[in-house]
Amino acid sequence: MTQAVTQAPTAALECRDLAKTYYSTDPPTEVVGGIDLDVRQGEFLAVMGASGSGKSTLLYNLSGMDRPTGGRVLLEGRDLTSLDDREMSRVRLTRVGLVFQQAYFLRTLNVRDNILLPALKAASGKRQAAEAAARVDALMERFGIAHVGRHGITQVSGGQLQRASICRALVCEPSVLFADEPTGALNSSMTKEVMDALTDVHSGGATIVMVTHDPACAARADRVVFLRDGRIVDSREFGTWSGEEAGRREDDLITWLRKLGF
Repeated sequence: MTQAVTQAPTAALECRDLAKTYYSTDPPTEVVGGIDLDVRQGEFLAVMGASGSGKSTLLYNLSGMDRPTGGRVLLEGRDLTSLDDREMSRVRLTRVGLVFQQAYFLRTLNVRDNILLPALKAASGKRQAAEAAARVDALMERFGIAHVGRHGITQVSGGQLQRASICRALVCEPSVLFADEPTGALNSSMTKEVMDALTDVHSGGATIVMVTHDPACAARADRVVFLRDGRIVDSREFGTWSGEEAGRREDDLITWLRKLGF
């Protein structure tokens, strides 16, 4: 009888011996030191650690926002560290989605046009531009902000702006969505709005890497890694998120974090 072979999940993102050192200081400052990490296709990974542990620096190097000083980063098997600046810009535009603590929208454009802008930059021809506009409208409807599309960015709430940021990050259909403290500037109600949106994105099969200091947010992830002094010192698998288990998951995570001195 032939047994079925179970294949390991494909890695959407990998890094090997990833390092980032700033040589402008005396002595040089090592912020990330020799990290090996695989992010599985469709995984929601949260990165936690104390302030100054290297969380955001790791995310910027994984996403191509910054270049490491050592090691390799592979996105869909492509070595980002071998790309020139023009090639890297194209990857950031089309294969990577980014959500920051602040929205970084253009004040001269309304909400919808801010979401559409990167897709228009990536489009070649009227047909692709029209398809991009249709994706924007579908995303805004999906995340409950279609009614504020023509509003200026100062006329909407922080939660609506962050949901718009998620729409902008998804409009070019990236391989991985990166989020750096996406709820750091929000109150508890708006935080839930944004985390519900990210949970919805993940349930649709998206790969997400999120930096957060908030255990309630990290508890939504499939896996949490903990950084100290630029290195991963531990990780914890939580599996698929279930709202019914939210309290238990958060309690388990907090207990684990306390053991790590967080």
